[in-house]
Amino acid sequence: MRLVIVQYAGDYAEAFQRLAKGGSETYYAQKYSVDAVTEMAKRAESVTVICCMTPKFEDLVLENGVRAIGCGFSDKINSQKLIQLISQQNPTHLVIRATIPDVFKWAIKTKIRTIAVFAESIVTKTWRNKIRNYFFAKLLNNEQIEWVGTYGITSSLLFKEIGVKPDKIIPWDFLLETNPGSLLPKKFPTGLNTLKLFYAGALAQSKGVGDILEAVAKLRERHISVDLKMAGKGKVEEEEFFAKRVEELQIKDSVEFLGMIATSTLEDKMRDSDVVLVTSRHEYPEGFPLTIQHALRTRTPIVASDHPMFKTHLKHGVNSMIFEAGNSVALAECLEKLISDSALYHNISVASHSTWYELRLSVKWAELIDRWLDDTPESKQWLFEKRLASESYNPKSRP
Repeated sequence: MRLVIVQYAGDYAEAFQRLAKGGSETYYAQKYSVDAVTEMAKRAESVTVICCMTPKFEDLVLENGVRAIGCGFSDKINSQKLIQLISQQNPTHLVIRATIPDVFKWAIKTKIRTIAVFAESIVTKTWRNKIRNYFFAKLLNNEQIEWVGTYGITSSLLFKEIGVKPDKIIPWDFLLETNPGSLLPKKFPTGLNTLKLFYAGALAQSKGVGDILEAVAKLRERHISVDLKMAGKGKVEEEEFFAKRVEELQIKDSVEFLGMIATSTLEDKMRDSDVVLVTSRHEYPEGFPLTIQHALRTRTPIVASDHPMFKTHLKHGVNSMIFEAGNSVALAECLEKLISDSALYHNISVASHSTWYELRLSVKWAELIDRWLDDTPESKQWLFEKRLASESYNPKSRP
């Protein structure tokens, strides 16, 4: 068995080397992901991880036996070059973790055993999106693509909506914990002097970062003191734009860009904040942000956009506050409403852990791949029982 795993971003070689030296995870379950591929290498003739978006081209065989290829693509994926790199590995099994139609077409044409394991969703807003999705669903429904793993129920339902057969879709979960912890619900601090906001994610317009900055300026105009901390990185030009925007809005003393932070510190920073912001615009292809999962564990109330991927589980005024994506005025008003109603704030915090439980699924992405590679009757039955079409995803049948 020669396994090739294709992913859009993430540098497997860098992550393996950093963690091997005792370094910190830069995103949740990074060590789990790295170790899972190491275990796959023990059972295969070869395992290759191909990462599309990397700073430079790199081709390394790591100490764990995994070959890591960084394509060196920056703004756009060169599908022809990517397919050439995949073909050179002569794979018998292919795991595609990115929505790249040309790679699926090649896999179908060459009759390589293939599954999709997506962490992101798809955009359905424009007619161009809808046409692209129609043809993409046809590719995924091809018998050569054996399973379509999708992160979370909402994303799974979206893939079903564009035409992917529910018999092929397997929803999976990222979280490893079996419970949300024991933190108590929060009460909004009386006599609050400064509103502490926290954002974690890519620094990009499509993630609503500009909307957050404008909302901070509007809150300050209403004489509400704000301390905003933003964890994450973005493209150089976008980071420069946001730094300039902070100056233009005259909110420099209210905003701190933290850069990348260790995952182990994330929940502490959320717990220390009054509100966690999840502000993605509709054009951003969210799966279901880990930021939400972490925030629910900390019981810090979430203010989120009305992104389609959030609507199944986040309910306005129940377990979160929801505003119109891209609307900084609505975001500021949402925040003001939350902090002016102590009962609302507390009730949202109380609901956090029950929402966390509602999001849990029994399948983890590495187990999905392992069962597929195992190919025994028992594993085939296991995969069959985890399909979206099965009764286990009926709300009435879930615990």
